[in-house]
Amino acid sequence: MILDEKAQGINLPEVQLNLYKPTDPVLVPIVENRIATRAASPHYIRHIVFDVTGTKLEGVVRPGQSIGILAEGVDENGKPHKVRLYSVASPSEGEDGRGRHISTTVKRVVEEHWEDNSLLLGACSNYLCNRKPGDMVRMTGPSGKRFLLPENPAGYNYVFFATGTGIAPFRAMIMDLMHSGVTSDIILVFGCAYRTDYLYDTQFEEYAHTHPNFKYIKAVSRENLRPDGSKPYVQTALLDKADVLMPVLKQKNTLIYICGMKGMEAGIYQNMALQGLAEYFKPDEELMATDPAKWPWEVFKKGLKTGERLFVEVY
Repeated sequence: MILDEKAQGINLPEVQLNLYKPTDPVLVPIVENRIATRAASPHYIRHIVFDVTGTKLEGVVRPGQSIGILAEGVDENGKPHKVRLYSVASPSEGEDGRGRHISTTVKRVVEEHWEDNSLLLGACSNYLCNRKPGDMVRMTGPSGKRFLLPENPAGYNYVFFATGTGIAPFRAMIMDLMHSGVTSDIILVFGCAYRTDYLYDTQFEEYAHTHPNFKYIKAVSRENLRPDGSKPYVQTALLDKADVLMPVLKQKNTLIYICGMKGMEAGIYQNMALQGLAEYFKPDEELMATDPAKWPWEVFKKGLKTGERLFVEVY
């Protein structure tokens, strides 16, 4: 949708920050802990809901912000575990409609040490995934003040790029947009390895079916191939689904949000530049004089400056 309002001077809402710090966390109970993927997925990803009733977090946590969790016990050095941040997956009104139940999306970290083949378990992710309804956890936050929807959400179009649990803040944001009746264009591009790794798929499919302004694009890298034999990723959607994405991305009131594993933004920037969309970030003149497909990795390692209409949260 083309709107009169320009995206210059985007106003972000004022949000509450650090109401609870690692030195003084709040105890909150878990009210739900369920598998977020399909049953056959090789990954363990869970949707976890916390009850913050009566705390300073009630009704104030916003999509795009994070909460912190302090796992019990100590690390290999005998020191208390450090706080781990998790993106909020619930809308402003919470899972319960009253801002009392907030959620996040957690992937169990289960890896093997490359030198000695020993098992590596993520302390906080496994701690959280092992909790049951009624268990109490120590929470901090909220944190984050830029990766947010604008104050006037109806004035913009949105394109969300997510991989894995990077879908969490976009579930929250899209729910807010749907609940507020926004009619501008909303596109979600979600990438994963297998179809069994889809997260909140039924919910997004329903939105796509019931809201003409919402488009849902999935890139499954290990099951499908592109016509040239390469694997589809979120960044290749800019080429493969250009008929859907380009009319929206070319509008001056479109905002782009990227969330997921660090490095995913490199291919997105390259394909955006190939499509004449470098205005969303700020490559220097020397870089723009070269073929985006040949940009060296060092360019992304150092980091490109993001423009006002681009929001990035990678980890």
